[in-house]
Amino acid sequence: MVSTEYERKIAARFAGFDQDGNGYIDREDFNAATKAVLAEFGTPARSDKGQSLYIGAEAFWQGMAGIADRDGDQRITREEFVGGAVKRLRDNPERFAEIARPFLHAALAVADTDGDGAATVDEAVRVLKALGVPEEIAAAAAGTLDADADGRIGEAEVVSAFARYFTVPE
Repeated sequence: MVSTEYERKIAARFAGFDQDGNGYIDREDFNAATKAVLAEFGTPARSDKGQSLYIGAEAFWQGMAGIADRDGDQRITREEFVGGAVKRLRDNPERFAEIARPFLHAALAVADTDGDGAATVDEAVRVLKALGVPEEIAAAAAGTLDADADGRIGEAEVVSAFARYFTVPE
């Protein structure tokens, strides 16, 4: 049995996905997140990086809908999100993070302005802020993403952090 406290932590993550605040997560929330990240970095939607981010967002949406949209209406309610996320996390938090990998990979590519395969902490802050995370929280979160303290954030660090985000307290 999953604790009510654990479910509350998962439910708190819902707002981060509900970009437009309409009470459910849908494909448009993923498109809005994509547009915001592309705008932050001045990356055209029709560029290779822009298209990769849209494709990653669609894959992320499909994966999320596959685990959480119980009634098949192409919208994920808070209750469906909690139920789907809790079920998947109980199985394997890293596997849950894998549904986000295509989007995370593409977001890192957009943020990687020097093309060396990783983002700086400052670039990660910019991504998080574009996704609606308040600046102080974005700065703290981006700092923790740099697990090896080399000033660079790679895909493995981001995917691992995504999994941890759903399993640790606020």
